[in-house]
Amino acid sequence: MGMDDEQLRAQLTLPRFPRSAAYDPRWLIRNVMGPNPLWLLEELTARMPLRPGMRVLDLGCGKAVTSIFLAREFGVTVWAADLWVAPTENLARIREAGCADRVFPLLAEARELPFAHGYFDAVISIDAYHYFGTDDFYVGYLADFIRPGGLLGIAVPGLRAEIDRVPEHLRPYWQWEFASLHSVGWWRRHWELTGKVGVLDAWEQDDGWRYWRHWCRVCAQAGEDETVREASRHEARMLDADEGRTFTFALLVAKKPEVGGT
Repeated sequence: MGMDDEQLRAQLTLPRFPRSAAYDPRWLIRNVMGPNPLWLLEELTARMPLRPGMRVLDLGCGKAVTSIFLAREFGVTVWAADLWVAPTENLARIREAGCADRVFPLLAEARELPFAHGYFDAVISIDAYHYFGTDDFYVGYLADFIRPGGLLGIAVPGLRAEIDRVPEHLRPYWQWEFASLHSVGWWRRHWELTGKVGVLDAWEQDDGWRYWRHWCRVCAQAGEDETVREASRHEARMLDADEGRTFTFALLVAKKPEVGGT
């Protein structure tokens, strides 16, 4: 059974994420591409000192929901880069949100970024960085596009601890792409060994798997097409089976060293 607008808003209004609660829940579900991106972004940006006028790259922006949030909530200028969603499609959403003067959509491959080195004050990636950032060389490549002293922040699905085999209870749900999921400690080490950025903060989202499951359950009821509803039901069943033993969300904030300093 579906939900009316009041029921849906009540389900997706959580005290922990007051900024996200201001956004139309049907709009969010219509543009779903995974876990609720605004809940992750709101928690990440609470530990990132973003200021109006900053240039921000939203890397792997999907349908530009996160880009719109960044522009509205922080007054930053955002380059909304994605490989899978056409810029023209994102531009329509950006215009509808009244952000066309602050959010610029483009098609970009994460390993072939079309920007000048040192151009961005911050790079943010929500539920996308694990698709390309596990490469040993990637953070060094990406850091070149951040100004000295600039910020890098990511939020990705992850693991509570590294594993060397698929847990038995997850075998019915496991996908080979899950090999890209790692623990917070793995990501910290992965970044810090390069010396290209220094990690300021790295943490697991408290009860992140529960928020993820809650979002899936809501999408399973309120999704606008059966594909979304079935995918959400499947993820919810997986998270029910896991009960937080394996999956979590990893969030990291790092700073590029100042010239001649740290």
